[in-house]
Amino acid sequence: MSAMLDRIFDLYDDLEKQRIMLSFKGELSPELISALLNLIEHKLELGETDHRVRKRVFNVVMECLQNLYHHRSMTRVDADGATNREEPQGVVMIAHAESGYSVLTGNFMAKPEVQALKSHLDHVNGCDPEELRNLYKNKLGNGQFTASGGGGLGIIDIARKSGKKLEYGFVPLDNDNTFFSLNVNVGS
Repeated sequence: MSAMLDRIFDLYDDLEKQRIMLSFKGELSPELISALLNLIEHKLELGETDHRVRKRVFNVVMECLQNLYHHRSMTRVDADGATNREEPQGVVMIAHAESGYSVLTGNFMAKPEVQALKSHLDHVNGCDPEELRNLYKNKLGNGQFTASGGGGLGIIDIARKSGKKLEYGFVPLDNDNTFFSLNVNVGS
């Protein structure tokens, strides 16, 4: 048991050194998202003196959690060829760095959806702040909804609030699924 307790202390020490405010892996629900947002809001109030930075970080975390909730799925093909979608776990980690905050998220997605998301991320990353504002307004006004029921505004809003390029990666998992990771840096 002592080795387990030592590992817990080492984990705690690592999280403190890396200034991790929150780390979560599991299935998300609206209630859990609300609880995580309350926790982050409380931690930001305790540790961040600049109200504008607190608001931007909170908004980015909220959008990232909503994206995790609405866009997580894995495809499984049965032996008979039928395609089923599962609701796997997601991961989120929020760290406070010298130059601001990092909001890291990860979730599984079906491989056929990767190219559209990558194109969207590249397009958003290629926009300056004015172009992002116009893209947001155009998406908001066009009345079209994505397959998940949203307007496709989340990534645009995250980029607008962070003021930085979005870092992302896709790791193939199997023939049908990919793990998507997103790192959003919010400067202070």
